[in-house]
Amino acid sequence: MAFASGYFKTSYAADLGVVETRTRWVFLALLLMGLVVFPFVATAFLLELLSQVFVTLIGAVALMLLTGYTGQISLGHAGLLAAGAFTTAILFNETKAPIWLTLPASGLVGALLGVIFGLPSLRLKGLYLALSTLALHFIVIYVGSEYQTTRGDATGVSLDPPSLFGLTLDDPIAWYFVLLLFALATILFAVNLVRSRTGRAWMAIRARDVVAESLGVNVAYYKVASFVISSALTAMAGCLWAYYRGFVSVDAFSLVKSIEYIAMVIIGGLGSILGAVLGTVFIILLPYFIDFLADLLSFPSRLTTYIMAIKHGAFGLIMIVFLLLEPEGLVGLWRRVRDYFMLWPFKHKPLAG
Repeated sequence: MAFASGYFKTSYAADLGVVETRTRWVFLALLLMGLVVFPFVATAFLLELLSQVFVTLIGAVALMLLTGYTGQISLGHAGLLAAGAFTTAILFNETKAPIWLTLPASGLVGALLGVIFGLPSLRLKGLYLALSTLALHFIVIYVGSEYQTTRGDATGVSLDPPSLFGLTLDDPIAWYFVLLLFALATILFAVNLVRSRTGRAWMAIRARDVVAESLGVNVAYYKVASFVISSALTAMAGCLWAYYRGFVSVDAFSLVKSIEYIAMVIIGGLGSILGAVLGTVFIILLPYFIDFLADLLSFPSRLTTYIMAIKHGAFGLIMIVFLLLEPEGLVGLWRRVRDYFMLWPFKHKPLAG
């Protein structure tokens, strides 16, 4: 009698499955149950922390589609978040538009910006493409700053809590579930998209766009499509962020924000939606972990004044470490741990010769 050892697939249906094994279904069900119960037992701080992860995760998944799967570098991610946030603020401030109008409007603005700044990707690569997307950041921030100065308060634009299906989102638990649903929907959309014809075309372009074009891939179309989809998702994340915070200011969308998102996809692992999730959780929790260590180790008062510099230093150091020592990121570590327990007690050995 033969026994199955290890992990393999025996049909196309198994290969196309989003959740591929019974064990993964069990863990996924337990995770979802935990996420549903969490807000009723967590402290206000932990509830805010996880809600922050959810709203950030939408933008991280969007950048993973563009950079991780298509290989297009972008430094304008904070600008796209600002575009969605200020579109929401302008529509609310001028017309009192509800969220079911501001959310798709933000997505449309993001998609338009994706077309405008995706077209240079047809001729530019690498550093030159990064600089062109950096221009997006400064243009959007300038426009937002002008509106903030002329039509908003001195420091920003305030928004009232939105209403969904007659429910006013002014409660942290209600916001937790709304952001959780949007994050899960974004992940499910992205997972299915990268397994489609579009996703395969993106990965071919990332590997070698000249070869992809010779194989019949419409490189121009799929590059611009990547910018459009990523930008639309990011702008909608900016819309949700604006409502969640209840206040929009250009100060919240500095260039550092773009660097943080790049760090999320690099540290999480390029070319993996799971990597975007792990990278987001890691980057969001890192500053709080440093604060926890500072309290635990009782840093001298003269060192606590430099805690922000320590956070930025740790942030940069971790990026360098992952780039040099673990290019596959956190998802690469996870895969090795998973494979170890999946194959234990057997070990893979290369064939002799």
